This record gives sequence, C-alpha cells and structure tokens, in this order.
Amino acid sequence: MDINALFTDQGLRDFTNAQRDQHMEDARQYGQLAAIIGGRLKQTPVDGDRWLSARRRARKVSRQVKAMERASQKAAASAEALYATYVNQVLELPQRREVAAARKAQRKQLRAANAGALVAKSLEKSARHLNGDANPQVGGVPVAAPQYLDAQPSPFPMAAGSEGQALRPFADFFPKESR
Repeated sequence: MDINALFTDQGLRDFTNAQRDQHMEDARQYGQLAAIIGGRLKQTPVDGDRWLSARRRARKVSRQVKAMERASQKAAASAEALYATYVNQVLELPQRREVAAARKAQRKQLRAANAGALVAKSLEKSARHLNGDANPQVGGVPVAAPQYLDAQPSPFPMAAGSEGQALRPFADFFPKESR
C-alpha cells in the first residue's frame, strides 16, 4: 500500500471500501458460524445433561461468535466513519473557512455601518439638546418637560443623626383619643 496514495480522496475511499467489505464479509461468516455452532451443540448431548443443558451450552458458546460478528460490524462502520471524518476535517475544511471568513467580513462591515448610524443619531440628539430644542423627541414621540411636585415635609421623623429636624416622640403619631 502506498502511504501517499492514502492521503488522497480516492486513495482513502478505496482503502475504507476494502476494509468495510472485508469486515462485512467477516461478520457474515461469523453469523453463519454462530448459527451452525448453536444448531450442532443443541443437538449434541453430553453425558449427564439435564433437560435444557444442551441449549444453554449452545447459547453460551455461540454468544462468543456473535460477539465477534458485532465487533466486525462495528469495525466496518468505523471504516466508513474514518472516510467521513477525513472528508469533513481535511478536504472540506478550506471551503468552510472561506465561507466563515466571508460571513465574518460581512458582519464586520454591517456592524461598522450600524455604528456610524448610531453615532450620527447620538450626535444629533446631543446637538439638539445643547441648542435648546423646545420639543425634544425620542423615537418620533415628543417628550414633555419634567414637572416637579412641590416638596412637602414628610410626616415621619428624619433618620437619627440627620440634620435639620429633631426626632419627635413616638406617641405624637397616634391620636390622643386612643390613649
């Protein structure tokens, strides 16, 4: 086998096809052998056997050959997985990288355009505010000037240690009739 040919698409495809076919043929033969061994041992009693001893013995022996069959089927599947992984990770990788780079460049260009529009909008708002625009708008909706309520003194005492008001006694907060 030429190792350099193995690192080409067709070379690896031929190798994996040969391995898959060999393992599938082995699995087929193991399956036939398990059926033959199981059938023959079921019909061959050993001195001292009980009622189902021959069947149990046949199943135990043929189970080992069936395990070999499953291992060959798994090896055939692994040969196909080898080719699929090679194609995905080696042959198609440059094309996927090109597509990803093109998408990244497109996103970067779109972000730059959006950022420019956002900066322009922000500068326009700042200029309007600094020039004293009488009717500011947010999202096309006029914003009313804030209205402040007259500050009324709170009926509750200020926190301890605060300046300006002394604490009132607790009884002052309840009517005198209930005392």
